Amino acid sequence: MEWSIQEVARRAGTTSRTLRHYGDVGLLEPCRVGANGYRYYGPEELVRLQRILLLRELGLGLPAIAEVLAGQRDTAAALRAHLGLLELERERIGRQIASVRTTLHKTERGEELMAEDVLDGFDHTQYEQEVTERWGTDAWQRSDRTWRSLSGQERRDHQRAHDDIARDYARVLQAGHPADGEVAQEVTRRMYAWQSLMGAPSKAHFAGLGEMFVADPRFGRNYDRHGEGTAVFVRDAMAAYAERHLTD
Repeated sequence: MEWSIQEVARRAGTTSRTLRHYGDVGLLEPCRVGANGYRYYGPEELVRLQRILLLRELGLGLPAIAEVLAGQRDTAAALRAHLGLLELERERIGRQIASVRTTLHKTERGEELMAEDVLDGFDHTQYEQEVTERWGTDAWQRSDRTWRSLSGQERRDHQRAHDDIARDYARVLQAGHPADGEVAQEVTRRMYAWQSLMGAPSKAHFAGLGEMFVADPRFGRNYDRHGEGTAVFVRDAMAAYAERHLTD
């Protein structure tokens, strides 16, 4: 089955010109070009386009998208990472809706407003932490309650532990150790333990989290700020750890 460039553009909410540009820069080649010069796309091309559009929504430029796609060897793992991001964003928007509804209700009744009610869902720093700390668990509500049950100091200690892990990954990379080597895997053991506070991730979810660090610059910068290429190194180390030690 295949679709013309016009139909794909219409369904994707973009333009034929944009799709041709994606092809010209080597990002999205058509499955064939007809005798009339029209480009046609099959199922594999549509899946790749979906990933391109998702990465565009995350704010990546075309060169960065090309790099991400080239590094994502497992299409299913990449799609799981994207799906997780979308589900988390849906949950955050749901909290915003509930927050605005509560604010409206209390304002109309002249009731006292609480900061946690008014601002719930609007803290994007918290959203970033939620993604990195909760990935890999199907018990979303349970992990949310766990995070909220922590004291301020416990949350700071948890984040500080992650910062130490990120710095150690950069040091291991700069020292020339391989991602699947003993030294990097020891750091990854700590990463898994850190992640498990919110629920022990499965093999697919732990590897998917590593993919997300590369796919989304909001998370990748937490690692690359310690040294260029650290996010990719972390992804590869987590994938190796998941393959050796975890099950779905």
